[in-house]
Amino acid sequence: MQIINFISIIAMPMIILLIVIYGVGEKNKVFDTFLEGAREGIKTTISILPTLIGLFVAIGALRSSGVLDLIINIAGPVLNIINFPSELMPLAVLRPISGSGSIAVATDIMKNCGVDSLIGKIASTIMGSTETTLYTIAVYTSCVKIKKTRYVLVASLAADIAGIVVSTVTCRILS
Repeated sequence: MQIINFISIIAMPMIILLIVIYGVGEKNKVFDTFLEGAREGIKTTISILPTLIGLFVAIGALRSSGVLDLIINIAGPVLNIINFPSELMPLAVLRPISGSGSIAVATDIMKNCGVDSLIGKIASTIMGSTETTLYTIAVYTSCVKIKKTRYVLVASLAADIAGIVVSTVTCRILS
């Protein structure tokens, strides 16, 4: 265990040192290249900031309006038919929208159902096999100034649904 702790402590300094050594070996101005990258990073951050603010406001409005509860209540009977645990529905709905919100929901599921329960295992697997789709699309498309995201959104949400279904089926098979 101490060797893992030691490796985790020295990992980042070693990577930085290797990058600097490689840059010096290639006769690059390492610090100037770093400063140029930092400038570009700040420009990118400033350019996507309005998109992020709009997305956070929309997520807050969606969560506080009760729309998520309405969706969960409407989907309840269908979930019972397909044998999808209703405790996971808030996570399945919120995961593509908000990373921090879905972490809070997953944490609540773990507290209520237990980490070793079937529902806890499915929740963990969903968290690892899905993405905060709307956030990711907003950041990436605004960065490269793409306006039409219809097909990206459909494909991404289909991948999230597949991740949720496969997570549920796999955990049920392995439990």
